[in-house]
Amino acid sequence: MTSPRIVRAALTETVNAFRDMPSSLAGISGLAGHLDEIRDANVSHHIDLLKAARGAGVQVVCFGELFTAPYFALSTDPLWLNLAEDAATGPTVTRLRESAREQGVVVIAPIYERAPSGRRFNTAVVISERGDVLGKYRKTHIPHGQNEQAAFREDFYYDQSDGENACGDANVSRNPYFPVFETSVGRIGVAICYDRHFEGVVSALACAGAELIFSPAVTFGAKSERMWPLEFAVDACRHRVFIGGSNRNGVEPPWNQPYFGKSHFVGPSGPIANTSTQPNLIIADLDLADLAGTDPSGWNLSRDARPEIYSSRG
Repeated sequence: MTSPRIVRAALTETVNAFRDMPSSLAGISGLAGHLDEIRDANVSHHIDLLKAARGAGVQVVCFGELFTAPYFALSTDPLWLNLAEDAATGPTVTRLRESAREQGVVVIAPIYERAPSGRRFNTAVVISERGDVLGKYRKTHIPHGQNEQAAFREDFYYDQSDGENACGDANVSRNPYFPVFETSVGRIGVAICYDRHFEGVVSALACAGAELIFSPAVTFGAKSERMWPLEFAVDACRHRVFIGGSNRNGVEPPWNQPYFGKSHFVGPSGPIANTSTQPNLIIADLDLADLAGTDPSGWNLSRDARPEIYSSRG
């Protein structure tokens, strides 16, 4: 019998913490001189959640997609371009490195990145419990469209990943677009929001050795809500990994678009119970030892797959 490898993991489920948002879209221009305040309010809010998670025994926590601000991609306004920051030396990562070290927790921090080249990306920075930046993952698929509730124009704000994830020795993946980080709690991969819909993303991470995949998201709409628990459950079962999917929960002025929340963890055998007693945290105990050995179903998908026939093109 395999010995347990229990990891206590957490997701944040919240909304913009800056309270002085305008009541209408016409007032957004008035925020031009307050972007640092918006970032600071959200980073402080999440550091408080990090401390609460550590108090509950959490070893690794993933914040929400673009957690330093409201979800601004519901409209197109150049003002928000100025919120992008360096993924190694910017104010958010600088504060979180200190907090991760103080709390002794691995942190996945999805920020709005401005690269030295000037390009912008939707990026998750992975920070060790020692406060070291292990590397980053840049969102590979960028949505633009509209559902029955609202439009989303992420392509206005940032580019799709260029594969330059600047990972060091902690990265065990050979695929530059899908790094997998060797951490004190296990091998971690990231797939941000829209990435979860694409065949091959979780497979690439699992093939590179990921045991736990975090999928921070900002998602809404009837189809997204219907598919939200199904996609993760199928991928976790098919690829024998644990997946933590986080979503915002509530509304953010001035757009007032409702986000349905429902953040959760799932593994190869199904959903994992949330043990948190706090409304903005989802906490679960994951036994990574369950990923070793044979699948109890008797399936051996990696052995029996026939990749040579899946993409035949005339």
